[in-house]
Amino acid sequence: MASQGAKRLPKAAGLKGPSALRTKPRPKQIPAAPLSRTSPNNPSHCQYSPTQPPPPPSPPRPWSVNPKALTAWTIAAFVFSTYGTYLYVSYDKTVKNSKSLSVPDDVADRYDKTATNFDAEVNMAEQVMSMGTKRRELVQRARGNVLEVACGTGRNMKYYSLGEKRGTNKDGKAEIQGCRSVTFVDLSGRMVQIAKDKFEQLYPEFRMAAFRTQDAMDPIPPPPNTAAIQPGPLTSEPQKYQFDTVIQTMGLCSHPNPVAYLTHLGTLVKPERGEILLLEHGRSHYKWLNKVLDDLAPAHADRHGCWWNRDIGEIVRESGLEVVESKRWHMGTTWKFVLRPKVPGAETEEGHENGKGGKNSTWLSWFGL
Repeated sequence: MASQGAKRLPKAAGLKGPSALRTKPRPKQIPAAPLSRTSPNNPSHCQYSPTQPPPPPSPPRPWSVNPKALTAWTIAAFVFSTYGTYLYVSYDKTVKNSKSLSVPDDVADRYDKTATNFDAEVNMAEQVMSMGTKRRELVQRARGNVLEVACGTGRNMKYYSLGEKRGTNKDGKAEIQGCRSVTFVDLSGRMVQIAKDKFEQLYPEFRMAAFRTQDAMDPIPPPPNTAAIQPGPLTSEPQKYQFDTVIQTMGLCSHPNPVAYLTHLGTLVKPERGEILLLEHGRSHYKWLNKVLDDLAPAHADRHGCWWNRDIGEIVRESGLEVVESKRWHMGTTWKFVLRPKVPGAETEEGHENGKGGKNSTWLSWFGL
């Protein structure tokens, strides 16, 4: 039989039945990759079919505001707007009242009324403006027989170096330093008494000090234990005593004729080496600030006895005194001058360099540094 003659095929190992005739297994069919794949967790890595446009961008997330923060901002805006309106209305009202006042040029009588509380009223402002440092630098330059005019309540008192001693100046040259005597003068008797009490507490052993209630324009007696200058051959009146140093701080603002007053101070120092030391407040570098000072000047003068809008530089120029040093702080409202009687044809290098009285260009001068 043919079936008997047919050659038997070998059985595949492990296969039974008809499947044993297959010699090779069929390859597994791999499914085709999708045209586009999206990842909900990472949409930036999505791939799109080149024939299919990308979906439109998702709308921006709406901005959410914390209700508590919004409430706080609303309250703050209301407070600041209300306070700003109050300041504007108050300033406008103050300016109108100030301009309606009739205040005389001579307001020195106000100081008797403010003497008791004067130090308490100005302490905070002077601390913020570092005025103590400026007073110290000015007063410690004084030497010999010293006259302080418009001494007030003695705010310079603690900065004096009393008693003469040998020392060296900034150039290394030997000189006599310190104060041999000090004479304090002011129109306000109450302020003079307060200044005297301070002095006696600070320097109980110093005897070469005098306190006088008078106008500095009137003849000032010589220091204690100093003989008066005898009349000259052509006059019967005693000659003016001339001091080594005259100090004036915050006093030009209250005098009715500051130019004549400063010129007079120049006659009270020795012409060869005498110095007038000034620390004053007045007009600023800036027009907007000068307008504020001008608007409020009458009210300030009526209450405090001070015309704070005077041009100190112009007063010094008109006095005819020679400027040895000058400096300004606090946007130009605080002025320092070292002056001396002008000698014809003489000018120091220091006065030529620093005596212009111009604008201090450093922003630190705004804060008094």
